[in-house]
Amino acid sequence: MPAPNKHCIFYRVYTIKSRRQCMTENNTARYTARFIESARRVGAEVLQVDSLQDAVTYIKDKAKGTALVPETSLVRRHHLRALLSEAGVDVFTEKFRNAGQMPGTGVTFCNFCLADSGTVVLESTDEEIRLATTLPELHFILVDPATILEDNLAAVEPMTTFHQGHAPKFIAYITGPSRTADIERVLTIGCHGPREVHILLVNGISSDLFEN
Repeated sequence: MPAPNKHCIFYRVYTIKSRRQCMTENNTARYTARFIESARRVGAEVLQVDSLQDAVTYIKDKAKGTALVPETSLVRRHHLRALLSEAGVDVFTEKFRNAGQMPGTGVTFCNFCLADSGTVVLESTDEEIRLATTLPELHFILVDPATILEDNLAAVEPMTTFHQGHAPKFIAYITGPSRTADIERVLTIGCHGPREVHILLVNGISSDLFEN
């Protein structure tokens, strides 16, 4: 039996990888389009931008008052606080409990999103993250399209990983602006959280579902 041709083997492996890459890219594009539609349907503003600097410019133009930017792994890696400060955003640098009753703006990354409901999922065990996502009237969320999952079923594996161990975890599901109809069934926006949610899609932030 003749030995397999190494060039043929390489071509087959390369073809399989190329097909998988194409499938991944197609899924990302499909999930992104569905996520944008779903998020806008629940009242979020969604914008695709070319770079993190473009996202910073958008935030600078829309931000109000003091900005809470929790110092997470991605914030440090992308120097987000410095970029916002250089753009003219008033970034609060002390403990967020000292920021007053109503900071105007919160800026965070996220872990992943759900395309079917337009939901942003954010591991919020750190109190600074919870304050930045609930106190301000405006919440800006930076999302890498590579972290958009199809639905809740696709999120079972990362959610299971999040809840391993004995320490309790806070996982926030953010679906549009805060809304309630507790009082006489009258819908009120921004009563228990942000009045506006702005989702900025930026390629290349991080494809790691456990980093925010």
